[in-house]
Amino acid sequence: MDWNTGTPPPWELHCDGNRMRIITGKFKGRLLATVSDKSVRPAMDRVKTTIFNMLQNRLHLEDARVLDLFAGSGSLGFEALSRGASRVLFVDDNPDALEMIEENAERLGCLEECEIIDADALTYLRGSKAQFDLIFADPPYAVGEVVAIPELVFNRQLLSTSGFLIIEHSKRTTFEPLAEVREVVRKEFGNTHVTFFDHPPSAS
Repeated sequence: MDWNTGTPPPWELHCDGNRMRIITGKFKGRLLATVSDKSVRPAMDRVKTTIFNMLQNRLHLEDARVLDLFAGSGSLGFEALSRGASRVLFVDDNPDALEMIEENAERLGCLEECEIIDADALTYLRGSKAQFDLIFADPPYAVGEVVAIPELVFNRQLLSTSGFLIIEHSKRTTFEPLAEVREVVRKEFGNTHVTFFDHPPSAS
């Protein structure tokens, strides 16, 4: 499977000041309000477009269950909903971000498909028993425990067998190899890197 694709042409980028646009799907072109707090770093539209381009033909988003950690404005989760996901659970502990997620969900008319959790993302992972088809994690680069996310997700069986964990992180971040986790691909966007993880193939 070729993962060396997904870099979007410039006309596919959608950003308008402090607002971001849904790229495609049932909410295509709709604006999302973003948090002005500089500690909340929304996924760049170039990164978001690449992520979803790479997921095409690799993950069936229709009726998918999605977890959006360090959700910020909810840009990644709302994009997944627009493309057919049945439900998104947003996790953040920033009050402004939580308010913005709820506001965006109300604007899009999808509040019933959203669950908004006020919690530290890592604390949530340590206590969750739910399972998801797609997990996004876009932590502030200062969060040192970002390297613990793959082990938490896979050891606690929070990702479905055909699902993907996608982490946006600093280029300086290195993930330790784990037997139960496969690092599929890493895409580079200057100082920002995005790494895809999934379950390793079953031993034959």
